[in-house]
Amino acid sequence: MSNARSLLEAGVARLRAAGIEGAPRDARRLMAHALGVDAARLLLAMTDPVNDAQRQRFCAAIAARARQQPVAQITGQRLFWGRGFRVTSDVLDPRPETEILIAAALGQSFSRVLDLGTGSGAILLSLLAERPQAQGVGTDLSRTALDVAQGNARALGLADRAEWIVADWLDGISGRFDLIVSNPPYLSAQEHAELAEDVRLWEPRMALVPHDDDGRGLVAYRQISARARAHLVTGGWLMVEIGPSQGADVREFLAKAGFMELQILRDLDGRDRVVMGRNQAALAYE
Repeated sequence: MSNARSLLEAGVARLRAAGIEGAPRDARRLMAHALGVDAARLLLAMTDPVNDAQRQRFCAAIAARARQQPVAQITGQRLFWGRGFRVTSDVLDPRPETEILIAAALGQSFSRVLDLGTGSGAILLSLLAERPQAQGVGTDLSRTALDVAQGNARALGLADRAEWIVADWLDGISGRFDLIVSNPPYLSAQEHAELAEDVRLWEPRMALVPHDDDGRGLVAYRQISARARAHLVTGGWLMVEIGPSQGADVREFLAKAGFMELQILRDLDGRDRVVMGRNQAALAYE
């Protein structure tokens, strides 16, 4: 019976042969998953024997990763803002840079929040978990994505504070919110075609490229900024994640829509990542 170390080394070799960048890191995560241990404790299990079920689980996971399937989809979990979220091929894998949006939102007071294009629900649920008195609504065009979000809400004990609606951005949304957040699709079709295979082939295209692609990935921002103020209370905030080259354009969209106190926030790599603006006066509903 082989031990975990020898099996891990074989897994790393297979991933490297398949051209997987970060093969050792990914193999370690998949080994922890196969053994059912926390990744931080994997080193302690390296000399332990591996049973048939664990070996089969690890080999199947390595084979899936060699086919470019993202690790989070294989394990079914992604850590985001300190909590585990289930992810599938129906939703985006939450990225660390999106935590810039979470930090910005938590810098404001809110009791009612709307998340447009919620996907796995990671943004909305992270905000609700940090604000126990808050209520939220998450929208998405994909019913299957909302099923994933609902499952995450139940797993985190937040189901009674989150509502999920199939909607195209703000269509059919009523009421006003203290905060509207969104990480909309912002890639052009050309940019999507140039993505790594583990993103391009495995994550939902509709969550990456606007359905009315303008070649610049800005369609969603035009629609959201033009309509969001009618759904914000006086003093409420709109915050959107952006691609690194889109800051000036999205800021201009918000300015033309009447938002004030406009800011562009950068991520840890120094790239523009979030645009935010404040509604200084409530508008009548659309």
